[in-house]
Amino acid sequence: MTQVFPLSDAAHLPFWRRPVTLLFVMAAAMPIAFATWSALLNNFVVEVAGFDGSDIGWLHTVREVPGFLAVGVIAILLFVREQVLGLVALILLGVATALTAHFPSMGGILTITMLSSIGFHYFETVNQSLQLQWLDRERAPQMLGWILSASSAATLVAYGVIILSWDALGLTYNIVYLVSGGITALVALFALLAYPQFASPNPQVKRMVLRRRYWLYYALQFMSGARRQIFVVFAGFMLVERFGFDVHEITLLFLATLVSNILFAPIMGRAVRVFGERKALAFEYIGLIAVFLAYGGIYYFGWGLVLAAILYVVDHLFFALALALKTYFQKIADPGDIAPTAAVAFTINHIAAVFLPAALGYLWLVSPGAVFLLAAGMAAVSLLLALMVPRHPVPGYETIFSGVVPAPAQ
Repeated sequence: MTQVFPLSDAAHLPFWRRPVTLLFVMAAAMPIAFATWSALLNNFVVEVAGFDGSDIGWLHTVREVPGFLAVGVIAILLFVREQVLGLVALILLGVATALTAHFPSMGGILTITMLSSIGFHYFETVNQSLQLQWLDRERAPQMLGWILSASSAATLVAYGVIILSWDALGLTYNIVYLVSGGITALVALFALLAYPQFASPNPQVKRMVLRRRYWLYYALQFMSGARRQIFVVFAGFMLVERFGFDVHEITLLFLATLVSNILFAPIMGRAVRVFGERKALAFEYIGLIAVFLAYGGIYYFGWGLVLAAILYVVDHLFFALALALKTYFQKIADPGDIAPTAAVAFTINHIAAVFLPAALGYLWLVSPGAVFLLAAGMAAVSLLLALMVPRHPVPGYETIFSGVVPAPAQ
């Protein structure tokens, strides 16, 4: 029978079996499969399946359906512990990624993408919940920065192997997907068997939670999901379609973003802790407005490849500041609301993701630049919302319009 440890007693365990260590293990395991899948995806679907902008839009719409249905996690948690569900979902992500190249048709790619997406989104829903439950509020921004750095480091190793061996060893899509997905699945299986179950001191509500006082968090999540879809779906696709990037070139660019994240994610976590969530989010959204306008300029003014590559790296750096949205919710949430609200927030985050990639895929065929201008507009709306976040958010003071301003914590 699996041991159950109260979180308060976990400090007596060996360091490698503690909950925070498990968070780092999961953070490192997930991107080995998912980031490798993402790095090869645009080349794989163009070269093997002959996808165009509309096809890639539909692929990402299918990929985001499980994210929209992430609220289903709440029902599963009636029967399964969060920690177990997260690791089983991680195993599913690994296995589905390993099998990706076995289905090179449109229907096959959509099917296997759906399975891997279920694993990814259910893992991420539970993982975000566990992070906010297991990390102390005071240390959470800094620790989330280090966890992001660890995730980037694991991805860096995977990409480094692709770059060094893709041409030298004559690797195929099948080999790379099989190895990367297999590693993720094996690490998740090890974590499932080797770690005790950790019991949070705050039992989680086992029903859907929608609270009026969380409205700003919900709105920021919605805009984040809509805006991020444009980057995830079309920024990389642009590099392949417009500039003819090959697999090793795309992966090299990903490597640059990862090195940047490894170096700057802990700094960003500390910045959130020092300056607060409002300033961090506002800085992110101002930067994203400029980035997306510049993306549009590539099409409207013929700006070149070097700028496109730089924008891709800078874009990733700004997205790393999204950890401020997590810590904002951690500060305003009732402790028992974290798991159900993580599921609800994931669904809200993916509302636009269900229709936006497919719809914008058709707009892309007519005017790729307009897609990025739309993203800049979304970032501007996010900026307006971020300015409503208090400097010191707490329950009862979730926005600058709510409650009585509390005295700052000493």
